Amino acid sequence: MKFLIIRFSSIGDIVLTTPVIRCLKQQLPDVEVHYLTKKSYKGILETNPYIDKLHILADDWNAMITELKKEQFDFVIDLHHNMRTWRIKNALRKAQSFSFNKLNYEKWLLTALKINKLPQLHIVDRYLATLQPFGVRNDGKGLDYFIPQKDIVPLTDLPASHMHGFIGIVIGAALNTKKLPIHKLKEFCAKIEHPIILLGGPEDKTDGDIIASVNDIKIYNACGKFNLNQSADLVRKSKLIISHDTGLMHIAAAFNKRIISVWGNTVPAFGMGPYYGNSEIKNIIHEVDNLRCRPCSKIGYEQCPKGHFKCMELQDLERIGKETMAMLR
Repeated sequence: MKFLIIRFSSIGDIVLTTPVIRCLKQQLPDVEVHYLTKKSYKGILETNPYIDKLHILADDWNAMITELKKEQFDFVIDLHHNMRTWRIKNALRKAQSFSFNKLNYEKWLLTALKINKLPQLHIVDRYLATLQPFGVRNDGKGLDYFIPQKDIVPLTDLPASHMHGFIGIVIGAALNTKKLPIHKLKEFCAKIEHPIILLGGPEDKTDGDIIASVNDIKIYNACGKFNLNQSADLVRKSKLIISHDTGLMHIAAAFNKRIISVWGNTVPAFGMGPYYGNSEIKNIIHEVDNLRCRPCSKIGYEQCPKGHFKCMELQDLERIGKETMAMLR
């Protein structure tokens, strides 16, 4: 049997599909697994041993569809479920398709009316539900992330002060309402008596420089200095990870790292908290409870719609700092 899995974006969502790939490949005999994603996320999947062939969402739509048709897929597992995936499934109509339920109505109820009708089920299990007709079940092994040899970061590339261990703090996120403000991150890093590496993309470098100015010996700003896989390797090398609701949080869970996650406008009730499968790994979730405006969006905004940003401004940094040091001990 030949399967095509579709998930276009983003980092965290793709990492959360890895149990689908593994369980499908390991539990069905003689199965061939293909995966379609955007070019910018190719590096997350290209070394995954459970994928037989990776396809890229191309600028030339017709050429991409022609390539996919040649594969003569038996089944399409649609884990993105939008208009583009509908067009692909329509073009590959000879293949039977199974689509992930995004629960958009239930998410709207929670964000707009604060009525929670979402199932108490992690999105990994909802992804895996698309494979139930084939008898594929969750193996409990958690998430996968495979780093190519070329992207392993030598410890000698880090400051001497960080070569014997560090805390990773993920300062970036897709949208600002998912992120602690810079002044809160500076305050928090000042409280931590341990080497820190700031993690994020090139767009986070300037913020990282401002935060690192608190103590440029203790704090190393890695934002923009490493690609995604190299940043993932720094996550793997860390003692623990402090993160917003973002892709590197899920990569940390794939490496069974202890995580302290800080949530702003989004909520773990969406089914996107740290996922370890059957492993019991200590992780702590921090939310500001009893805010009528939260969650305000299933994704986020560039700035707080209400203007006060209480979901992050009221985070208890003293408590988070104590929990961080306790985890290290």
